[in-house]
Amino acid sequence: MYQSISTSMNRKQIFLQGIKDVLPLNIPVVLFGIFYAVLCIELGFSSIFTIGTSLIIFAGGSQLIFITLLTAGAVPWVIFGSVIMNNTRNILYGAVFSKYIEKKNALWKLTLSFFLTDQCFAVSNQYLKKNYKQKFSHYHMLGSGITVWIIWQLSNLVGIWLGNVVSDQLSLNFFVAITFLALIAKDLGKLDHFLVILVSAICSLIFYNLPLKAYVIVSAAGGIILAYIINKKFKKILK
Repeated sequence: MYQSISTSMNRKQIFLQGIKDVLPLNIPVVLFGIFYAVLCIELGFSSIFTIGTSLIIFAGGSQLIFITLLTAGAVPWVIFGSVIMNNTRNILYGAVFSKYIEKKNALWKLTLSFFLTDQCFAVSNQYLKKNYKQKFSHYHMLGSGITVWIIWQLSNLVGIWLGNVVSDQLSLNFFVAITFLALIAKDLGKLDHFLVILVSAICSLIFYNLPLKAYVIVSAAGGIILAYIINKKFKKILK
């Protein structure tokens, strides 16, 4: 009896620690969630569609790419390919976390994979490195992931409510551009990251007139190829 209560408390404590650790990283999530929802409303999507994409897809950048290309009339394979390429980092996240949850059942793996975001990875990876031997260490991932998910949904609701006001008075395209610049600003000071961003931007300008909005995939591919070359050949030089 006493042992089961103690175990339950340990789960709860680890879960709450995940919430506590990830909360400071959610300011950009709130802003981006509001901007995404407002943009959906401005583009003519319904509130149900806006919330539905967030409940199911739950990937801010990919959701923005999805609705932008959908509105622009891009063909399905371009939309699908762009969303997949935007989420390639999640494959790396999953590879890192796999060693921590390899003994968990399929339901746990699917659940934690769904809630795996940049913020969740940042805090839970640090925690699991130090506490991976704890039986319930994965509850930290669950706590941090659910927290980000709830904040994202609430931000979307605020954005839907503000949609008409913002779209009438301010340019959403401006806000989206500023939001993405804020997301990559921290990487501009690293030479290798700056070069990848620069090449992707140049490719997008050069290939902008490609049919079916394919410049999105071409520019992303150009950045990924350069990142691979730098990582293999010039990592020590550009550190």
